[in-house]
Amino acid sequence: MRLTVLGGCGAWPTAAQACSGYLVEYAGFRLLVDPGYATLPRLLLHTTVDAVDAVLVSHGHPDHCADLNPLLRARGLSDTPPPALPVFAPHGAVDAVLALDKPSMLAGAYRVHGFHPGERLEIGPFAADTRLLPHFVPNAGIRLRTPESVLVYTGDTGPSDDIPRLAEGADLFLSEATYVHRVPSPTDAPYLLTARLAGQYARQADAARLLLTHLWPGTDPVEAAKAATEAFARPLDVATPGLVIDL
Repeated sequence: MRLTVLGGCGAWPTAAQACSGYLVEYAGFRLLVDPGYATLPRLLLHTTVDAVDAVLVSHGHPDHCADLNPLLRARGLSDTPPPALPVFAPHGAVDAVLALDKPSMLAGAYRVHGFHPGERLEIGPFAADTRLLPHFVPNAGIRLRTPESVLVYTGDTGPSDDIPRLAEGADLFLSEATYVHRVPSPTDAPYLLTARLAGQYARQADAARLLLTHLWPGTDPVEAAKAATEAFARPLDVATPGLVIDL
């Protein structure tokens, strides 16, 4: 399994960073996970729009799914449209994005497969176990499995004992880390993670490697990594565009 980071910025993109977006490849199958703001141009540096085999969305916030719209436009409005793109998302999560165009315009460009977090999915060669993790909207933590490796992605989440359970023994644990040491707002604290807590969860899960993502714009990635290493002493990175990790 290969993971290519398209973006890892939380909330909105910056000049240097797209929002959450990850290309996961295995056995010739290309799965796009969370096409957030500004991820499509990054995707096009690595592959073509018609080469994407499926999309998996963790939740309905636009920094995780907004670029589904230009991806579908690029496929559906081309001279030779590829087959309908399977889009796996929690029920209702991509409705707002799909409503940006009149239904008939892109009707043949996609097929939505809605699911409830907690269900198991089969996406090409991937088995995906999902789990409801705390966020402002329904969010699916995802455990992607192949016969050789395991990738776990939190989507956006607050603190939960389910996180290390989901990530147990993962070859790569891709964890949101919006803030470094603490979530400044008590209202937001149940729904977002810190880099320090991501490190603790990675250690509890006995993960082989940790990748921090969804840092708040302007956050120093060095400080985020330093906070995570207080608890996690194994290989650790911060999601930056173009980073490739082979599991």
